[in-house]
Amino acid sequence: MAKAKLPPLPSDADLRRLIHFSAGDGRIWLAGQRMVLIHTAALGALRMELMHSVGAEQTRRCFTRAGFAAGERDAALARQIRGSASLYDMFVVGPQLHMLEGAVQVTPLRFEADAVTGAFYGEFEWIHSWEAEIHKRDFGVQEHPVCWMLIGYASGYTSAFMGQPILYKETSCVGCGDAHCHIVGKPQHEWEDAEDLASYFKGGSMLSTIQELQTQVESLRLEISPEANKTQLIGQSDAFKNAYALLHTAASTQVTVLLTGETGVGKERFARALHALSTRADKPFVAINCAAIPHDLIESELFGAEKGAYTGAQAARSGRFERAHGGTLFLDEIGELPLQAQAKLLRVIQEGEVERLGSTQGRKVDVRLVAATNQDLEAAVKDGRFRADLYYRINVYPVLIPPLRQRRDDIEPLAQAMLDRFAVLHGKPVPMLTDHAYEAMRNHDWPGNVRELENLVERAVILSKPHRAVDAQDLFPGMSFPQGVSIDPKGQLAHHRPSAMDCGSLLEQLQDCGEGLEGLERSLLHEAVDKAKGNLSAAARMLGLTRAQLSYRLARNQAS
Repeated sequence: MAKAKLPPLPSDADLRRLIHFSAGDGRIWLAGQRMVLIHTAALGALRMELMHSVGAEQTRRCFTRAGFAAGERDAALARQIRGSASLYDMFVVGPQLHMLEGAVQVTPLRFEADAVTGAFYGEFEWIHSWEAEIHKRDFGVQEHPVCWMLIGYASGYTSAFMGQPILYKETSCVGCGDAHCHIVGKPQHEWEDAEDLASYFKGGSMLSTIQELQTQVESLRLEISPEANKTQLIGQSDAFKNAYALLHTAASTQVTVLLTGETGVGKERFARALHALSTRADKPFVAINCAAIPHDLIESELFGAEKGAYTGAQAARSGRFERAHGGTLFLDEIGELPLQAQAKLLRVIQEGEVERLGSTQGRKVDVRLVAATNQDLEAAVKDGRFRADLYYRINVYPVLIPPLRQRRDDIEPLAQAMLDRFAVLHGKPVPMLTDHAYEAMRNHDWPGNVRELENLVERAVILSKPHRAVDAQDLFPGMSFPQGVSIDPKGQLAHHRPSAMDCGSLLEQLQDCGEGLEGLERSLLHEAVDKAKGNLSAAARMLGLTRAQLSYRLARNQAS
């Protein structure tokens, strides 16, 4: 970590290509993250409002934490974009993005880092800090530095990049009357006032108190009713709320509930929630999938069997009704029951007793029945596949669970809960989803509903890489990035649609070269490598490829 003169910043062309202005739908993208252009005067007005309402300390804390979150997001791009570059070139993605985002001009003065040991020391000069300019204009020259959001960004970015808490301190600031802003960053434990510095990255005192009280209340709820938390349903859409309200109303009664809806909407989760909300919550919840059991065994599974009742019955065994005594029995895919079993089920519901196969003695059972199906049982009755009397008996209180495409507001909270659950299950850190990923999920039709979302999120967790957010292409392979415009080297908006390329001229050149498309590719590859003076990483960025993709194509062309 010897001190040395820093090289110039690498070209930011690879970063500018990540910025897309999609004017047609009113959105701006930085890779997979949605961005907004906002007046600094508006941020200044927000700053002033907070200063007057909650004071300077709480305002500093809010802006610092906001900057920290933004820095963490941008850090995920560094290794993704310049994964094969030097540690310095990879790191300065953050400062270069900070400049592209219009926050401040950054000049690295000192950079000493070791990815293996985690050692870090950095010094940077800031010019044109929007925060210093706005704060000084509104409040005059200050006694202490005021670039709170910028400091938060630098700390969040470097902490995520290095994989440990790295905090920055502003040693000079334009807001204090200095000529320029200067910051120093090093690991949190190396600062003498580390505790004071770190306090600005924690929630405000009033909010923290409220959150702590909420946590205590939730903990008490868990102790009083742990099952309720285990079966808590997630949703905030109107369609979900309507279904849940019906469920909640039925919970305190003993009515038979019929859950309907498409495959994968979560009928068993609703059934478990109904049980947890009922007076039977401390009794068994027994579930059986009627479609998964052979027809010749379904009766013994439901009602039990005596020893010798059928070939292979070596001992008497209780059925699901007896095991659910006092609690709830969930019959999933009830439409798949054979007609003979339907007749016996109807008798059990009406009489409240079961007869095991091979026995003539009835056994009293007290069971709350919840059935579920994705079929149209009314049509099945007309076709003679389902008994009308059983249909009317179980259809006392139907609850239609909406498909996921009708509850799009629930997709993000469902996905986040699944990320947390699968990260623990597979022993991996919880990955972040980009805004583009969330947008892609909101626009998907979800034919498999919640089950499809669950499988998709689990795969994303398994395939996730450290320090890299999960993007839409990771969830839906083959998805293209939204079309729009990006920034050229002069800071102008430049269109990057396929139609913008002179394909006619390119085709003529292809015909003239006599080597076909492969020859054209070979020439482009070597031209990029020559222009980058042999630097494969730089050549790959010119071509919009990864270094590994470029190496593979070069090797393939040499082999041919």
